[in-house]
Amino acid sequence: MSANILADVAKALLSGSIKVVDLTAPLGPNTPVLYLPPQFGKNTPSVKVHEISQYDENGPFWAWNWLELGEHTGTHFDAPSHWITGKDLPGNTTDTIPPQAFVGPVNVIDRSKESAANPDYLLTVESIKEWEAEHGEIEENSWVVMRTDWYKRNGSTETFLNADENGPHSPGPTAEAIEYLVSKKIMGWGQETIGTDAGSAGGMNPPFPAHNLMHKAGRYGLASLCHLDQLPAKGAILIAAPLKFVKGTGSPIRALALVTK
Repeated sequence: MSANILADVAKALLSGSIKVVDLTAPLGPNTPVLYLPPQFGKNTPSVKVHEISQYDENGPFWAWNWLELGEHTGTHFDAPSHWITGKDLPGNTTDTIPPQAFVGPVNVIDRSKESAANPDYLLTVESIKEWEAEHGEIEENSWVVMRTDWYKRNGSTETFLNADENGPHSPGPTAEAIEYLVSKKIMGWGQETIGTDAGSAGGMNPPFPAHNLMHKAGRYGLASLCHLDQLPAKGAILIAAPLKFVKGTGSPIRALALVTK
């Protein structure tokens, strides 16, 4: 039976009835990175690409580079060890997380209209329950992501962070929404902004609840996702595998979704 299931998936991939959707932003020197206020500590560096050889005297038949970048750059995966609330949990780094966590069903909560009208939009428990009433209950060990179409701003740091003298303005969840999702034992939470929290999350209780509460529960985060507008509310499979960094707190990923046509 299980062999037949995989055979059917393979046939569907070959026939094109299952489409692979790329949920990943381009990664390079122009990738927007998060800038924290000085009181929060050091910032992650921009991506740097260093040439080793380019079919020349340093390597006549090959081209290759070495990279300089932060773990939490571009479309990336947050492990529990990324936050102080998850630092003592077992299996909390990218090299120790069970690979079963990297592949699973995904629930896509579309709040793109609300976010277009209000860049500070916050997803509430009531809004999640409204979505469940329409599309079905969020299952244990499934991913939950919020579509805002924010990825369309990813062309520059200015538009992506959307900051002014009062701080960044970008959508995200309330603390109560994250508590509700944690109570449902989801695999993790993701969104299209530069991090898994709203721009205003530093002033919430607790601060940065998507990080604080998800990682406290041993759950995971996905940030800077793209093209969630190509996914259905339910029915897609998310593949989000971090590099197996030893003691890694996170990793850039090539996030993919399997969607039936």
